Amino acid sequence: MVNVKEVPADLLLNKLASEFKEKGVKMPEWVNYLKDGIGKERSWVQDDWYYTRMASIMRKVALNSSIGISRLSQEYGGRQDRGTKRYHPVEGSRYIVRNILQALEKLGYLKNDTKTGRSLTPAGQSLVDKAAKEVMKNLAEKDKVFEKYL
Repeated sequence: MVNVKEVPADLLLNKLASEFKEKGVKMPEWVNYLKDGIGKERSWVQDDWYYTRMASIMRKVALNSSIGISRLSQEYGGRQDRGTKRYHPVEGSRYIVRNILQALEKLGYLKNDTKTGRSLTPAGQSLVDKAAKEVMKNLAEKDKVFEKYL
């Protein structure tokens, strides 16, 4: 069985993002106007960044069985340029993380526990496992080294 940890992250994120596009997940209207956090100067360059961030959050929840908004915003944080002072670590936008988590809950891929945080539902685990298996299958076709994972 293929594990999420064994699959290259960029290929898995591309696969999950394409799955979300196929499911018909709508991007909110505000995505063109927000930036990722206080440490960023510009908004996003990619048009489909919302789907990629949704896939990334899904992967992080799969790796860290229960995780909350605050921890995820720290994961997507960076450093803030404070002029002549030293850089200071800052969190990413909690609004974006919260909105994506709520969208994934509406799709039925995540469940919210008030004590432990968000975790995957069986449908979400199935989606991540299927995507990981397809990515490894495509890699095995290209390179014989990855056949042992199938």
